[in-house]
Amino acid sequence: MTTAGDAPEGMRFTATGLDGCYLVEPVRRPDDRGFFARTFCADEFTRRGLTAGVAQCSVSHNAAAGTLRGLHYQVGEPGEAKLVRCTRGRVFDVAVDLRPASPTFGRWTGVELSEENRLALFVPEGFAHGFVTLEPASEVFYQISVPYRPGDSAGVRWDDPALAISWPPMEPLTISARDRALPTLEAVKASGRLPGP
Repeated sequence: MTTAGDAPEGMRFTATGLDGCYLVEPVRRPDDRGFFARTFCADEFTRRGLTAGVAQCSVSHNAAAGTLRGLHYQVGEPGEAKLVRCTRGRVFDVAVDLRPASPTFGRWTGVELSEENRLALFVPEGFAHGFVTLEPASEVFYQISVPYRPGDSAGVRWDDPALAISWPPMEPLTISARDRALPTLEAVKASGRLPGP
């Protein structure tokens, strides 16, 4: 008999090199029908010291390949954490550490998320997040720890040379006017609108 204490892990957490930022892979349990996999478990997140609460879920549908969104974050307390997955198509997903006291401040990690690989990226508080679509009609699903606060919405330029993000070798074709106008990391630091400690 299996008890809750010795139940197998439902997800694999792989460190990205940025403290608190993980690649999350559902463990598939196949049978003749297909497979079953857990995509979120508050207990498994809590055991790793990660934010486990979900206050809001959102979906982003992107009509064209080469659509870029980001890099976005929220200032103020409580901080915003996200679990991000691609439920249709493919995206290159990026998280940037913007915590001023972090030894990895200004560093980034990127991973391809797709409906085939079913990976998710956990983006902790104090990080900026963005992605570019690699296929048309790509959809991204977010589980977010706090409600969206328009007055605390902020961002940093996706192509800031100071971040040196290695985006896929394609020119983004669709970027919102808001995202085109986002400041550089240097300007964000000068403004004092960095997230968290």
